[in-house]
Amino acid sequence: MKRIIIGGFIMLGGLLTTLTIILSGTIFATHITAWSGKSKLWHAIFGAKQYEDEVVQSLFLGIPFVLGVIFTLLGLVILGIEYFKTFKKQG
Repeated sequence: MKRIIIGGFIMLGGLLTTLTIILSGTIFATHITAWSGKSKLWHAIFGAKQYEDEVVQSLFLGIPFVLGVIFTLLGLVILGIEYFKTFKKQG
């Protein structure tokens, strides 16, 4: 039971982090005038290299975004392991 709660909180924390960054990137992407790459949202979150004295319009939240995804997946793995442990005990 303790591991289920821990896995749930890890997953919830990672999910909140990831979704908050996506939401803030979406709001910020509407104000970007120049970007590089395929997606304006991707550029708003991760950013790009600065060329000469050009201003880079980005939030530069790539590292927290990746950590949020990792925590979400880690929490899901913990919850999955605990689910299958209880499934084996019942069967």
